[in-house]
Amino acid sequence: MNDYTKHLASRMTSGGLSRREFMGRAMAAGMTLALADALFTESAMAAEPKHGGHLKLGLEGGAATDSKDPAKFLSQFMFCIGRCWGDMLVESDPLTGAAVPSLAESWEPSKDAVTWTFKIRKGVKFHNGKDLTIDDVVATLKRHTDSKSESGALGVMKSIKEIKADGDNLVLTLTEGNADMPLLLTDYHLVIQPNGGNDDPFASIGTGPYKLLTFEAGVRATLEKNKDDWRKDRGYVDSIEIIGMNDATARIAALSSGQVHYINRVDPKTVDLLKRAPNVEILATAGRGHYVFIMHCNTAPFDNNDLRLALKYAMDRETMVKKILGGYGKVGNDFPINSTYALFPEGIEQRAYDPDKASFHYKKSGHSGSVLLRTSEVAFPGAVDAAVLYQESCKKAGINIEVKREPGDGYWTNVWNVQPFSTSYWGGRPTQDQMYSTAYLSKADWNDTRFLRPDFDKLLLEARSELDETKRKEMYRSMAMMVRDEGGVILPMFNDFVNASTKQVKGYVHDIGNDMSNGYVATRVWLDA
Repeated sequence: MNDYTKHLASRMTSGGLSRREFMGRAMAAGMTLALADALFTESAMAAEPKHGGHLKLGLEGGAATDSKDPAKFLSQFMFCIGRCWGDMLVESDPLTGAAVPSLAESWEPSKDAVTWTFKIRKGVKFHNGKDLTIDDVVATLKRHTDSKSESGALGVMKSIKEIKADGDNLVLTLTEGNADMPLLLTDYHLVIQPNGGNDDPFASIGTGPYKLLTFEAGVRATLEKNKDDWRKDRGYVDSIEIIGMNDATARIAALSSGQVHYINRVDPKTVDLLKRAPNVEILATAGRGHYVFIMHCNTAPFDNNDLRLALKYAMDRETMVKKILGGYGKVGNDFPINSTYALFPEGIEQRAYDPDKASFHYKKSGHSGSVLLRTSEVAFPGAVDAAVLYQESCKKAGINIEVKREPGDGYWTNVWNVQPFSTSYWGGRPTQDQMYSTAYLSKADWNDTRFLRPDFDKLLLEARSELDETKRKEMYRSMAMMVRDEGGVILPMFNDFVNASTKQVKGYVHDIGNDMSNGYVATRVWLDA
């Protein structure tokens, strides 16, 4: 019985899934009817969660600049905290990535997928005792469409022309048809708040399984169980403590000694060391996350595509996957989509390490002197080593890379999306459209490569409303080629999410959506004393 089946079973036994839903999900995961039926009783008995206890997580990614406003969530630290206290309208299935109900219990599109009607769940209360209403939902989504909110979801919300209530239902009218609309609402910034967070976006009042008690940016957060939670298939521990641990050595020591139950972003180079600890379990999940070297296409010297191509051909991807990921990942091809996405563009030639081509484009660019690359240990596990490794591969092409190691605290506000050449990571998104809309659309706030292409924007919008999947797939292929050959992203590898826990932690769900069980780790696991 795999972890996903256990997750389904835990939802079923706690009232979250009916037998019919369990069977449907299990068969969708590739099981036969007979096997799903046979596993039903076994998994139900094996996956019964235990309640109680105090769960401690040691997480990389926190910073003193972290904001409690969901619109401004940047780090994995806040990603996990937000998942504990807040809910979105829609969630994604851990195995398939398909949209599943949350605060919206169902939805219906118009025939052209321009208008979407969402039925909002009744009987849900916020942490302050106030009933969730359609007005709260409308206000939340409207706040994230306002550029003044500086929302990380602004790029995907710009496609919504009108947000209104129709009785107790939410009605969204889009600028053009979008078959992926429910999945766009899974964005982790779109936490539903009382009056949309307009009264106090920092209050951390939501409908989630835990209430935020204390918070010190980048240092620590404590949460307690929400006894009025509307769901019974989550929130098994009584309380949670999330501790900021940006130092990888400190995280490993804390887990090995039992000071914390779970840590994120385990450097693959330390996996063998951790495996020796008798009470530690490695949790590796393949998904859509990717490590990147990002160049601003509108900033010299990276406004020269020959220089960008030179730097792409100078990347030794196979060596990166082997030495930086320890084999826990796959090579990338300079566009942010892999085969886990629907309508993946097949047949694109894999870009390989080629010092001769790199040298050719470098000379053609006319650039001379060193190229400054900024990095930090918080950019991704092994980011500093990756920068040095890249520096060496560039030398063979006659390119001099100057590596500058930046402090971890403040990296996401002072370096990423600010400096013209740096290392970073992306956790992936539920759909190709959302990934491109968030990071490559010209007007996207998180367009961290400054990829400003009206023809790309036009194609993205056309693909969004194209209901013919064959045509849409070809559009996505064209978009991938634009980013690969003319964009500012060097994408050497798609990483597995490598985390670790003590063996006391049970019920961990491997979720392709994003790292740390798509951020839900603290709400999904339980402790076995």
